[in-house]
Amino acid sequence: MAQIGSFTRSDDGSFAGTIKTLTLNIKARFVPMEKEHDKSPDLRVLCGPIEIGAGWRKAAKDTGRPYHSVKLDDPSFPAPIYASLVEVDDGYALIWSR
Repeated sequence: MAQIGSFTRSDDGSFAGTIKTLTLNIKARFVPMEKEHDKSPDLRVLCGPIEIGAGWRKAAKDTGRPYHSVKLDDPSFPAPIYASLVEVDDGYALIWSR
């Protein structure tokens, strides 16, 4: 597992930070959104005004610890990026998963 992002949480429930990989180095925001149905995402991932992904609220099976399952996608990506947004000691980390 590799950390590809660092974020801080605002009082409104949004997250702001950066995503860095070998090909990405962007500022991004995770913005809460109203769910239209059970499978709707809880967060939109924005880079400026452009939506590049979504996140769904989950809980770890073993510990019950909350996190967000994230899918990032863009026409410039060869394939979607899957990651988890988890709370760490100094904020939130975006952890890449295969």
